[in-house]
Amino acid sequence: MKITRKEVEHVALLARLQLDEAEINTFTGQMDAILAYVEKLNELDTAGIVPTSHAVPMENAFRTDEVRPSIGVANALANAPDRVEGFFRVPKVIE
Repeated sequence: MKITRKEVEHVALLARLQLDEAEINTFTGQMDAILAYVEKLNELDTAGIVPTSHAVPMENAFRTDEVRPSIGVANALANAPDRVEGFFRVPKVIE
């Protein structure tokens, strides 16, 4: 095996997972299978292949920036349940 039981226990500790003996054995085998598959992928000749970040071409869907008037303080606070001097009042969340 390429991954040891001790390494699985270390990863579990970092992830704050409590694994029992059966889970450690299961994950050791599963992680070893994943690493074996990745090793098999490393055998492929990727020379001349352009790296991609998406499988299909993507375009930016954002509109161009343009200056527009805002809705104003009165409209923004129109349905506010509680407001003070042009601001929303919210319950304190930090003690």
